[in-house]
Amino acid sequence: GRRDGEHAVSEQLLRQRNETAELQNGILNSLQQALPQLIQENELALISLALEAAQKIVAGLQIDSQLVEAVVREALRQVEDTAEITIQLHSDDLALMRNSNSPLLNGLPETGPLRFVGSPEITRGGCLVQTRFGIIDARRETKMEQLRKTLIA
Repeated sequence: GRRDGEHAVSEQLLRQRNETAELQNGILNSLQQALPQLIQENELALISLALEAAQKIVAGLQIDSQLVEAVVREALRQVEDTAEITIQLHSDDLALMRNSNSPLLNGLPETGPLRFVGSPEITRGGCLVQTRFGIIDARRETKMEQLRKTLIA
């Protein structure tokens, strides 16, 4: 009777170990399958958080003539055709440049004369540079969207 009892207990313990091992393997497999999705979700959340932080920082920057000039110069670096360049700015940004007698208003040696136009369609701190061959969009919202696309890709 005793041996039969020991044998029954041994078989029961063996079954429980096998069930525990199967359960562990199932849990590990589930975790291994869930981990890539979890990483991807966290990566997207971090990108969104970083972009939101960047937008708040940029929105908090004081817009002055130096900032506007820097944005215009950066956009002009992308211009290949130097004839008939029109730069659209927010009217307040154009007024800042005029009030500070920005040398950009007289053009640049590498581009020649520049035509500046105030536009209600352009947000503060950004610009659109138009040439005969196309438009360079240097608005803040466009740059943020390009950054978002780059980070998500």
